[in-house]
Amino acid sequence: MSQDELFVDSGQTNGIGKEKNSRSRLGLVVTGVVGGSLVALYAAAAPFVAPALRKVCLPFVPATTAQVENVLKVLRARSGTLVDIGSGDGRIVIAAAKHGFQATGFELNPWLVWYSRYKAWREGVHRSTSFHISDLWKVSFCQYSNVVIFGVPQMMDQLEFKLASELPSTAKVVACRFPFPTWVPEHTSGEGIDTVWVYDAKTFKSNLQYGLTRNTFAKQESTDSHT
Repeated sequence: MSQDELFVDSGQTNGIGKEKNSRSRLGLVVTGVVGGSLVALYAAAAPFVAPALRKVCLPFVPATTAQVENVLKVLRARSGTLVDIGSGDGRIVIAAAKHGFQATGFELNPWLVWYSRYKAWREGVHRSTSFHISDLWKVSFCQYSNVVIFGVPQMMDQLEFKLASELPSTAKVVACRFPFPTWVPEHTSGEGIDTVWVYDAKTFKSNLQYGLTRNTFAKQESTDSHT
């Protein structure tokens, strides 16, 4: 092989090597970009699907348009203060504020709370809404005349007692997706997963008082029988 042929062959080999190195570097860059994007996407999305309430694992599931409409429908004759327990991305609170309520949302997930505040500002209802990072079990609901809850069956019996103990007798409670286990609804609206159940505080508070009185009498009778 001549020197010229060796030179040409060497040049081609170097060119191929450089091309392979360039492709390798490009592959690393693409891999890094894709990997970084996936990590960023997970970091952004994870807070929105993480449990929102501490006692019971309650993941964030946005309310459907029909659910929001049903809530507003059953509360159309109501006014005053409203609280959404586990307010998620704030859509119930914001919709209620647009219908004249002074609306509040309690949500344990800080990302959802900040997002809700931004949405309320963007929708022009930030003055009639408020969002708080808080565990529902550590909040008193005594100041609210309208309550909306998207709960799960595992928490509803505990929430029955809490709301019956704290709410004023003029309050209404709207349960979405799952009804309360022992309360008798005043009426319902919607169907399937969009069903909402409406409860009158006068009814469930009187039932609570009767239950407490009955338990007190039972304990007293038991004490008397042993004396």
